[in-house]
Amino acid sequence: MNDKKIDPFLASVIHGALEDIALEMGQKLMRMSYSSIIRESEDFGTALTDQTGRQLCECTMSTPLQSGPIPGYVMGVLEELKGRGDAVKPGDIFMHNDPYNGASHGPDVGFLVPVFSNNDLVGFSVTTAHHLDVGALTPGSCGIVDAVDAYAEGLQFKAVRVYENNKKVEPVWQILRSNIRMPDLVVGDMEAQVSAARIGAERFNDLIQKYGLETITAAYENLLDYSETLMRKAINEVPDGTYYAETFIDGFLDSEDENLKDIKIAASINVTGSNLTVDLEGTSKQIDNKPINMPFVGTVDCAIWLTLRSILLDSNEFGSIPQNSGLTRPIDITAPLGSLANPIFPAPVIARFCPGNAVADTVMKAMSQAVPEKVSAGIGNLRVVAFSGGRADSQWVHMEIMEGSYGGRYGQDGMDAVDTLYANTRNNPIEDIESHLPLRVLKYELREADAGHGKWRGGLGTVRLFEFLDDGAISIEGDGHKYEPWGFDGGASGSTAEINLVEQSNNKSSLPSKIPYKPIPVGTKIEVLGPNGGGYGSKSERDPELIKSDLENEIITEKIAKDEYNMIL
Repeated sequence: MNDKKIDPFLASVIHGALEDIALEMGQKLMRMSYSSIIRESEDFGTALTDQTGRQLCECTMSTPLQSGPIPGYVMGVLEELKGRGDAVKPGDIFMHNDPYNGASHGPDVGFLVPVFSNNDLVGFSVTTAHHLDVGALTPGSCGIVDAVDAYAEGLQFKAVRVYENNKKVEPVWQILRSNIRMPDLVVGDMEAQVSAARIGAERFNDLIQKYGLETITAAYENLLDYSETLMRKAINEVPDGTYYAETFIDGFLDSEDENLKDIKIAASINVTGSNLTVDLEGTSKQIDNKPINMPFVGTVDCAIWLTLRSILLDSNEFGSIPQNSGLTRPIDITAPLGSLANPIFPAPVIARFCPGNAVADTVMKAMSQAVPEKVSAGIGNLRVVAFSGGRADSQWVHMEIMEGSYGGRYGQDGMDAVDTLYANTRNNPIEDIESHLPLRVLKYELREADAGHGKWRGGLGTVRLFEFLDDGAISIEGDGHKYEPWGFDGGASGSTAEINLVEQSNNKSSLPSKIPYKPIPVGTKIEVLGPNGGGYGSKSERDPELIKSDLENEIITEKIAKDEYNMIL
């Protein structure tokens, strides 16, 4: 704990200033970016850390899976430099995306600008963002579900200096432009990250100049302690004990190899006083040649921290919670080395998104035994679709993160058509898609609730239908085609996801949840149905007024009202 004393009002002012810096970084990054994945979906992170990597603040628009790993990026860079006998110097800027040393996965590239005071390293200003291409096996940096190892997933940046003595290291940028599809767009996004991180470093330095390093340090130590105290108090209110749950993900359902499908995620949570330990013992072994393994630092830890924070420190009850490394101090996480949740290099990890969400969902399921009124039923997992096309120097790539849904929760129905748990990216407006890409969106609507019934029903997924206006291709990372979102306390299970290929002849065929690069002829349509979340509580206890409201809003049909809820119309 922090022994330094600081006036609480001044500490509050400095806390607010730090958060404002991170927010400004995020806003500037969005405005300067070229790609819709950053500009519209907001799949980025911005934060300030101290010199060791402890996170001090983050942009409220950041995606948890981008901002959460930032301490890992910093510690990974420092570890890499130490191994090389190198050090951080004024005027340096580093690029890093090593998923075995802090990064979430290869397409999420971080740029770190060090902050110095009187020639002493005092912190870092960091931006992370998802890039549409990092020179991987096929166009589109996600949904590449056939990478056989880490080298097949694209360029690897391990604490690479992109600026030295405040001057651009030109050979590095030349390598980037020569090995990335759509270099103007991708490298443009990277340069936007550098600029945003520089803005954060300048503002952080200005704050230090204004109040002095000792006062700033005392203020953020106070902030870290405050967040730790909040989390410890919340954990202390959970009954002591051990709580276990397991769930399954599809894996590769179309594979003849039984080891590639029906993959188990297991979580055992032990609560003792104000300490909480999560052990993933029992989770399936790593898959050596398929990229659904998850980096332990950067994905698994963030999925668990974020889920526990959302359960124990619900913002509806606690308001705005300072997001920093203090929140993670009371929580220990372990996973067997060589498991899906702690793979050994060079096992591929690029498609870690859906398994990571399943880890979060499994933690939610385990915690339902301890704090049933603070959890939701099973979530509907997300899907990432990489659309691509074009030729030679006119290639294009677009990523759509297809919404999932939350399960029902105590006192409320599940949220419809949202990114879940450790993802909170926004959807791309149809107008933006159709004005920039040879795609037409023919349908975008809520999926009629044919599952997830309960006292509080599960949230609805979406139905999306895309038509290719030119020859192109897709690759898809998804899950939940076999396993339904779990119901809780008598609630019904949710519904599985679907992906359908609709040919010009209107012949419709079902596709698996994970699709390697697949050429798509002009005029072909891709239909994506998101899963509905699980129900909470028995459907016999649902308020008739809520049933009538769902019926009037066409969320359920008359048949569902009669057959599932015994409603007399």
